[in-house]
Amino acid sequence: MGQKVNPHGLRVGVIKDWDSRWFAKDEEFGDTLVSDYKIRKFLKEKLQAAGVPKFEIERDRMRVRIFIHCAKPGMVIGRGGVEIEKLRAELEAMIGRPVALNVVEIKNPDSNAQLVAESIAAQLENRIAFRRAMKQAIGRTMRLGAKGIKVSCSGRLGGAEKP
Repeated sequence: MGQKVNPHGLRVGVIKDWDSRWFAKDEEFGDTLVSDYKIRKFLKEKLQAAGVPKFEIERDRMRVRIFIHCAKPGMVIGRGGVEIEKLRAELEAMIGRPVALNVVEIKNPDSNAQLVAESIAAQLENRIAFRRAMKQAIGRTMRLGAKGIKVSCSGRLGGAEKP
């Protein structure tokens, strides 16, 4: 049986950069790693509607910098920066260190695999027909120059029996 390798891990250091950039002593490493996981989970829940495929976390002795890559930066920032300030305050309370949030806009959200997958999942959750959801997502992405898309779904979609 072959061994499976995560494609992201295979490319890190070659064509992709690390999603977390920090150094820690052996005693602090586990706590820092768990803290990064909690930050990502918290932000993913909070910013689900903003189309966020990736978070980058940088740490130094004094502060934590978080880069939020998103399709809809207006939803993250809010009117007059109110939402991002609330988010920053919550993260500071959670981590116990000063936090700097930077929002990075994704220019072509239809060419980002994570966002296309979340879009298809959201359409299926809203009971939109499977074929229609696939056709819309694949059509937009292929027009932008993607070489291909592979989608696999299982189970009874929308409560329907097998055709």
